[in-house]
Amino acid sequence: MELLNRKSIKERYTTHDWQYRAYESFESKMSDKEKRFPCIPATQGFALDQFLYGFCNRFETTPTAKQLVTLLQAYTARYETLGDYTSLIIFIDDQQQNLNVLDYEKLFWSLLQEVVKINKHTWPAHIPIDPLDHTWEFHFNGVGYFVFCATPAHKNRQSRHFPHLMLAITPRIILEKFHDHSPAALIKEKIRKRLCNYDLISPHPELKWYGQTDNLEAKQYFLRDDQTSFSGCPFADSFKKS
Repeated sequence: MELLNRKSIKERYTTHDWQYRAYESFESKMSDKEKRFPCIPATQGFALDQFLYGFCNRFETTPTAKQLVTLLQAYTARYETLGDYTSLIIFIDDQQQNLNVLDYEKLFWSLLQEVVKINKHTWPAHIPIDPLDHTWEFHFNGVGYFVFCATPAHKNRQSRHFPHLMLAITPRIILEKFHDHSPAALIKEKIRKRLCNYDLISPHPELKWYGQTDNLEAKQYFLRDDQTSFSGCPFADSFKKS
């Protein structure tokens, strides 16, 4: 398992490989000038070629989690050298049939749960272990990350649709830098406007900003295809079982 940039992907894979096709789908989504992807930091990071990519050939919770740990370890060690808008993009050839959004929700949280168990890195003392605390966020080797999940099952929420199970993992500091250099109110307005134009459904009520007392990061990592959300978070079990 290794991290790749866009050039190495196109050198390593051919148009017959699912990895090549997955990247092309992502490239099309990020670079569409008529239907602009809502997340402005993501489109800027892609345009500046600051993303790194990883591929998992199939979805099996523990083997896939081990691959993700390897990729995250490599990314965490070097993300600070990659630019102000970097993210780690993971494509998973899940090869699942007839899965709905709730099925993918369970797979997503089982994957993050397993990553925590396998990695066994000390959880930061200043970050609560309860995802229902508004200051909680996913941490890996001392770095706070925002984890975005997209699936083939999402239809109404096109911003969360992708031909494969996909994770976009962004260091918290990258998002903070972006907001520090951009008026927060203006960015919120632009993103919401893009979401309304991009999705077939209004923005999810859980879409808020980190640090707000009514914001829960866990509920934003995986947005359902309607306006509902889970009442708890299975990630909390990671600390009970690890």
